[in-house]
Amino acid sequence: MTPACTTTSSMSRASQRHAMQGDFDLVIMGGGCAGLSLARRLTALGRQAPRTLVLERRTAYADDRTWCFWDDGSMGLNHLVRHSWATMRVKTEDAAVLVECGDAPYRMLGAAAFYAEALGAIEASDRVEIALGSEISAEPRKTGEVWSLETATGSVTAHRIVDTRPFRRPVRGGATLWQSFYGREIDCATGVFDPACVDLMDFAPVEKGRIQFTYVLPVSTRRALIETTVFDADPWDRADLRADLDEAVAARVGGQSFMILREEHGVLPMGTPRVSGRQDSTFIHAGLDAGGARPSSGYAFRRIQAWAQACASAIATGKPLVGHAEDPLLLRAMDALFLSVMRSRPDVAPGLFVALFGKANTRRLIRFMSDGGNLIDYTSVALALPAWLFLGQIPQAFNQAALGHRT
Repeated sequence: MTPACTTTSSMSRASQRHAMQGDFDLVIMGGGCAGLSLARRLTALGRQAPRTLVLERRTAYADDRTWCFWDDGSMGLNHLVRHSWATMRVKTEDAAVLVECGDAPYRMLGAAAFYAEALGAIEASDRVEIALGSEISAEPRKTGEVWSLETATGSVTAHRIVDTRPFRRPVRGGATLWQSFYGREIDCATGVFDPACVDLMDFAPVEKGRIQFTYVLPVSTRRALIETTVFDADPWDRADLRADLDEAVAARVGGQSFMILREEHGVLPMGTPRVSGRQDSTFIHAGLDAGGARPSSGYAFRRIQAWAQACASAIATGKPLVGHAEDPLLLRAMDALFLSVMRSRPDVAPGLFVALFGKANTRRLIRFMSDGGNLIDYTSVALALPAWLFLGQIPQAFNQAALGHRT
């Protein structure tokens, strides 16, 4: 039984500013991970930063997300990392693999720390502002060289726009698969977790065509984030996942009393068509729906940081805005192939992940998962998987990848 209800901690609103009317060099629509990542990079330019406004619809930030990634030392965000693991486990009812990843540890970064740093950097900048509670009432219009935006609290003009807002609702058919998750961070009365090992995927038996697993991120012997995750053609909301999460938490705590510290829920696209964007170098899309998430896994944080750095560098040197880089053709084809098999044969998906983590060279697999792989890494991953499952769908996957999978 849980002795306490869930609480949600709110971030300070100190960084909100109200200068909603005015002309800006750049407007960033959306202050989520992508929007704040770019704004944070721009503040580092000091007086060289364009006069920037971030428009965000929420009125306050909460500790509502956890981002994880394998760290090769290139991210530069170690001071925000909450916990790291050098060992990870993938398991099914019939098999389990324990993988050592000390050369590129699996790291956990909480939204609270990231939001606080980004908002603090914006607050300290005299070139970058954020306006919370900013509902955009009409899509931007361009007249001459200037974009105009209407919000509930005023009009804004800008010479360039980066739109990081989601532009697709999570609905069946909107992605090859949707990754839906619902998690709780809990604090147990006594120690029940192993903080040295992350349970990356603990698969449940496949039922009704959905791939489901428990994801456990232990930060101490008493505290862990436990998530229920589903890969399915349909997106799942909190109500859909609540009973499964209750069961997963109960199984992990083994009858211990615990307190729920916070909750998080999300739906990530896996294999959505990427938007082609406007035929205008002064307006780009960025974020999850625009190539910010890896199609086959949903991992996004590293991609978004790489894009934010590239885009900020382009702005600093007077170059056009930069969108997310397109993956190489072979990587796009491999992702499309893997997603196609998971959707058509969900019953074999748990075994595929066990084979992948158990047979592929760990360093090569991590580079492949982290968008830094080469042809040898791709080959190592492909050889770890049963060829008979994939052969029939290879032509379709390459055709889909060659067409760019864009709308």
